[in-house]
Amino acid sequence: MKALTWHGRRDVRVDTVPDPAVKDPTDVIIKVTTSGLCGSDLHLYEVLGPFLDVGDILGHEPMGIVEEAGPEVTAVRVGDRVVIPFNISCGTCHTCGQGLHSQCETTQVREHGSGASLFGYTKLYGQVPGGQAELLRVPFGNNLPIKVPHGPADDRFVFLSDVLPTAWQAVEYAAVPEGGSLVVLGLGPIGDMSCRIALHHGASQVIGVDLVGQRLTRARRRGVHVLDLKEHGKDLADTIRELTHGRGPDAVIDAVGMEAHGSPAAKLAAQATNLLPSALAAKLMEHVGVDRLHALYLAIDIVRRGGTISLSGVYGGQSDPLPLLTMFDKQIQLRMGQANVHRWVDDILPLLTDDDPLGVDTFATHHLPLDDAPAAYEMFQKKQDGAVKVLLKP
Repeated sequence: MKALTWHGRRDVRVDTVPDPAVKDPTDVIIKVTTSGLCGSDLHLYEVLGPFLDVGDILGHEPMGIVEEAGPEVTAVRVGDRVVIPFNISCGTCHTCGQGLHSQCETTQVREHGSGASLFGYTKLYGQVPGGQAELLRVPFGNNLPIKVPHGPADDRFVFLSDVLPTAWQAVEYAAVPEGGSLVVLGLGPIGDMSCRIALHHGASQVIGVDLVGQRLTRARRRGVHVLDLKEHGKDLADTIRELTHGRGPDAVIDAVGMEAHGSPAAKLAAQATNLLPSALAAKLMEHVGVDRLHALYLAIDIVRRGGTISLSGVYGGQSDPLPLLTMFDKQIQLRMGQANVHRWVDDILPLLTDDDPLGVDTFATHHLPLDDAPAAYEMFQKKQDGAVKVLLKP
């Protein structure tokens, strides 16, 4: 089969690799029909190379058709249409029972002290072959796949794999009071969808911040009050306070994460780490890694006293300096973590209708064949051609 594989920093290629096979009696094999390109895939493209091997198959936002099922699979059958969550959860352990599927005790990567394994996402999360491929082996076939109806285009459902539950959890964790205010930092796929969900939930004021004009325009069309980071620069926090009665928003979602703009020292440190041998670079990143924290510092600054910060952007540093005195003094509530996909599916599925209140049917900006994936990564990483959400078609 064809699959997108990692070969080095900013070097991904479509290779021919062996087809996956059923290994356990509850495995299923799906023929991938659509697979998303995620913002966190760019961390693999740019900074997390020390935790990858040449030939690793990338991608964690797939959907497709069940092509083969193990003998103990009863929940889905060959020919069923399914979406595959990005985190690999058994559905039956203690943490899954609590709705914490991203912490699944069955698939935790204890060697690295990590939570549930992820498709296509480094040794830190199990080094499981990903879904930017023609075929994908999916474990826990009775609990992991999300069965969806045939008929509507893949765009209607594929975002159940990551974008929708990640944004939904970000808004839930933000705990915006009824009629309250929310600032979303970063209007990539998760930030954009978080704005839509917050407005759907009844937030009276949603302010989106980015520096890419096309992303700002896209959010503005959905009723978001947008602020251009390039325009406001150092007065951004004051501008936001002016818009929120002088006290700051009730909640802030940081949908940017470790590669935020405005942190040149941390950027240089990450680039320097990539020049080291992989084993040494991995140790440094695991024990003394420092993220680019501009977005998080901004969130801490602008949120009102007693407000909430919800982190959906991925951070990976072990030595990140945080202004704990300010956080304590402002009585900030902080929630974060990988999305627990199955926890939110029942809330989201009723919205995936012809009425399309969240705009999922037109959410993707690009539909490209899998063969164009290397160019798609470069385009998305450089924020070119209005790329917000790219879907790959094997």
